Amino acid sequence: MTTATTSLAGRTVSRIGYGALQLERLHGRREEAVALLRRAVELGVDHVDTAEFYGYGFANEVIRDVLRDVLRDEDGVLVVTKVGAAPDPGGPLPLRLAQRPEQLRAGVEDNLRSLGLDRLPVVNLRRLDSGPGLRPEGDQIVGLDDQLAVMTALRDEGKIGAIGLSGVTLDGLRRALPAGVACVQNAYSLVSRDDEDLLRLCQAEGIAWVPFFPLGGAFPGLPKATEEPVVRAVAESLGVTPTQVALAWLLHHAPHVLLIPGTADLAHLEANMAVAGITLDSATLAALDAVESRSHEVPIS
Repeated sequence: MTTATTSLAGRTVSRIGYGALQLERLHGRREEAVALLRRAVELGVDHVDTAEFYGYGFANEVIRDVLRDVLRDEDGVLVVTKVGAAPDPGGPLPLRLAQRPEQLRAGVEDNLRSLGLDRLPVVNLRRLDSGPGLRPEGDQIVGLDDQLAVMTALRDEGKIGAIGLSGVTLDGLRRALPAGVACVQNAYSLVSRDDEDLLRLCQAEGIAWVPFFPLGGAFPGLPKATEEPVVRAVAESLGVTPTQVALAWLLHHAPHVLLIPGTADLAHLEANMAVAGITLDSATLAALDAVESRSHEVPIS
């Protein structure tokens, strides 16, 4: 591992943050959620990934309450949120697409309100062009240029600090570069490396690469890094877990990779943070690099 930090939206941050999605599992146990996030900060987390649709605003509310004193501090915890979907408590899924420009603006306003901020440091535009998951239909099919126009307008208005992209293609990122892109969040793992060219473009452009589904296997039928024999063998030899090996590989793979593993369990949180201390030698990396990458294109309709 070349460094324990990297750049995100002009800030130097630790390479392991916290993804707040799993906080919604503690919706009825608020004190546990608060304790978990406080412990994350104690362990060195200085950037948190969230969204208004995580637990219908619950994750944002916990972040606001725990980090109230440091969210506005330039040296405090950096919060990255996203737009492009919205809560849908009565729907077949807990969220609905919200891709239209006016919906993106409404999403920013919702995040500002629930986080108690007047400016969101980084906002990811959740596109749906690649990776597993939903695909837009009807009026939710919106051109990237139209979406970038409202995102840059919100930045000019001071409501967001930097723009990120999620679920974007290589061509989409190239088209978005003139607007200024701070980070890219795409599905990516040891066993799902379809976006290698995209990762390398981000590295060349100084854009943070923030993989979601970093272990693969988020949906039925997708490969899981933790089930790979090589990953299990490396874990046994190092006395760590297969999950830790899969995450450590990501950190070793490129210096601009940032991890945002999520958990609702304190022990898992500590295990995730310990990944920063795992060293993989060249022979081990070569063996892991040789693991077959398999497509993660399994859209859910």
